[in-house]
Amino acid sequence: MAELLDIARRVVAWANDGEHIEAYVVHERETEARAYGGSVEAFTSAESQGIGVRVVVDGKQGFAYAGTLDDDALQETLREARDNAAFAEPDEFNGVADPDGVAAVELELYAPGLDSFSTDDKVELAIELERATLAADPRICGIESAEYIDSVYESAVATSTGIAVVERETGCYVSAYALAEADGETQTGFGFSIGRDPRTLDPGAAARDAAERATRLLGASKPASERLTVVLDPWVTAQLLGIVGHTLTGEAVLKGRSMFAERMGDMVAHPSITLVDDPTNAAAFTATAIDGEGLATRRTPLIDNGVLTGFLHNSYSGRRATATSTGSAVRAGFKSAPGVGAQALALVPGDRSQEELIADIDNGFLVQGVAGLHSGVNPVSGDFSTGAEGLRIRNGTLAEPIREVTIASTVQRLLQDIIAIGDDLEWLPMSAAGVSLVVGDVTMSGA
Repeated sequence: MAELLDIARRVVAWANDGEHIEAYVVHERETEARAYGGSVEAFTSAESQGIGVRVVVDGKQGFAYAGTLDDDALQETLREARDNAAFAEPDEFNGVADPDGVAAVELELYAPGLDSFSTDDKVELAIELERATLAADPRICGIESAEYIDSVYESAVATSTGIAVVERETGCYVSAYALAEADGETQTGFGFSIGRDPRTLDPGAAARDAAERATRLLGASKPASERLTVVLDPWVTAQLLGIVGHTLTGEAVLKGRSMFAERMGDMVAHPSITLVDDPTNAAAFTATAIDGEGLATRRTPLIDNGVLTGFLHNSYSGRRATATSTGSAVRAGFKSAPGVGAQALALVPGDRSQEELIADIDNGFLVQGVAGLHSGVNPVSGDFSTGAEGLRIRNGTLAEPIREVTIASTVQRLLQDIIAIGDDLEWLPMSAAGVSLVVGDVTMSGA
């Protein structure tokens, strides 16, 4: 990691008078092992490194990147970023981040055990996952995929304003997609286990989840349309929160693409709802101590007891909004300039299990999966309509499976109509955690 920081500092030291430079240097290693028929079907191992350089001068910003770190490439990337800045439109809010005095939280995000986990061990995990999934239920007739994936991500950020930081993270997971068959009908289901050290992964749990999700939908039918109580499975809630988080960024507000614009201080959700973005929570798969501009990440409340209390900002959106960065700059690697986004979004959970929540519902729908949610939500109006599948709830118990239905509402109304929150907070391989949510009076369109 010291070598990456040395490279970033060297590029920053080439700044001209009146010029600000940001250098973002990355080294990444990834492995993927996929099993099929009791043996390895595919194995890939890739390593990449590169640098992204941002130049700001007189309000004009230029960006360029290179996939190599030799000295000639570094100098050429800086020249290209300067050229791009020369042709850019000036914007008084452009600039690299300034140190803000917030100390980075010490997080244990690097598992040295990943380096000593052999290729054979990785392949065996994938094979074990396939074997366990096939054995989980006699109705499992096949596997769409059974794979092991890991990554080691090292990055350094340096700026001409005095930022110089490094970070190293590991991540790994196993995931299975199972095929279940009965009476000529086939359904699919997925399961996964995530961690930072492969020795902590649980392929048996992933296999059981995949088999249960696939088999519980066998025999599903299309019900009649009605209004009822809906229970969102943690996986579905996480996807919904990802959309909500996107509209709670300063960037979305500034672009006129947020349903929460001009609503600071308003009651935007049920009083039981507290929504926080906290990338300093090491339990989050996407936890990180440093954001994409080199500032320390921090816990940022967004909705507190139903009241909108804040937005997520990077340096640019913070300046435009006369606010400050919340350490929420995000990047898609060294090939992109920093944007802004949620990094580890979660609701404060309740104190009852999903089973206990369901026991209180006479007529409802447990939504196990949705289709097209991201494309089906209007970020300005909040209107959404999405395909859904899951299990009917009758008299407090799970009943027959249903599919080919559509649930529709607005995000604002859904947040206001939340009846209860489960205690089953689950960190998933995405930037939001899942938890069971009970929502009253939702339209389900079927036959």
